[in-house]
Amino acid sequence: MSAAPVPLGSGGKELSKPPTDGISNLRFSNHSDHLLVSSWDKTVRLYDANANVLKGEFLHGGPVLDCCFHDDSSGFSACADNTVRRYVFGSGKEDMLGRHDAPVRCVEYSYAAGQVITGSWDKTLKCWDVRGASGPEHTLVGTYPQPERVYSLSLVGNKLVVATAGRHINVYDLRNMSQPEQRRESSLKYQTRCVRCYPNGTGFALSSVEGRVAMEFFDMSETAQTKKYAFKCHRKTENGRDIVYPVNAMAFHPIYGTFATGGCDGYVNVWDGINKKRLYQYSKYPTSISALSFSQDGRLLAVASSYTFEEGDIPHEPDAIFIRSVNEVEVKPKPKTVPAPS
Repeated sequence: MSAAPVPLGSGGKELSKPPTDGISNLRFSNHSDHLLVSSWDKTVRLYDANANVLKGEFLHGGPVLDCCFHDDSSGFSACADNTVRRYVFGSGKEDMLGRHDAPVRCVEYSYAAGQVITGSWDKTLKCWDVRGASGPEHTLVGTYPQPERVYSLSLVGNKLVVATAGRHINVYDLRNMSQPEQRRESSLKYQTRCVRCYPNGTGFALSSVEGRVAMEFFDMSETAQTKKYAFKCHRKTENGRDIVYPVNAMAFHPIYGTFATGGCDGYVNVWDGINKKRLYQYSKYPTSISALSFSQDGRLLAVASSYTFEEGDIPHEPDAIFIRSVNEVEVKPKPKTVPAPS
């Protein structure tokens, strides 16, 4: 990636009534500016990000490691008490979809399959049918063993990408979960922190604890695989020494297909993966970036500034959520300039 000087933007407005402990994830709804936030303070919170209003709060039996929307009126959570839960926001009603044998790290809802997919540190993936009869035993569609603990999941259409400990990557077709379509190994040498599929469905980006992102493609043909590459990011040089930060979060812009990365250095960068350029860097946030999400129309970017304990239990800035209004110049790929004839 080219590292030309990039413009700096302000951090955005801060949401009131943020979680009181680490923010594990945040996600915009596919239908509105509602924002769902999971936290180590054992809550899932629902905000209207545009109006800066906390609309609902759901308490769990343990830290909540992930959350996602079902639709604008309900959502799901993945909890460290091994449970998968569903919430109906308007009524405050909740029920348990089921459980894993260890903390549940990831939850995704597939509109294509009408199923909830969860990944756990028990080294399994589970699919749940939320339209099924009541009771956890009726909602479980299947359990799929993984090579290691599940760290991150991402969906695009019927494709599901699973990133686990040990740098394993499994790619599934949701219509046939009996075995992965592809079993791959991360092209990055260090532990995977996050996986996100390209909005156009052609591949996925992986980020690692060692300040790098890899751009991968589903098509295994030689031609397609020559397009894959990795780049360094979220690093700085101090007194001649390279300081490298984990890349905790990535989010793709829904319109332009460019993407944002967030690191333990407190920075959010926006990249054009096709033209291999950094487009923008926002001014530094108070602490590590733990999660990122663009709104469905790409006008807003939610940023979780939340210490991720990479340096142990030390004094740190309070957890906060910033909502940025996104300007087109920050996320739109710049046309390639053709040199004028001499």
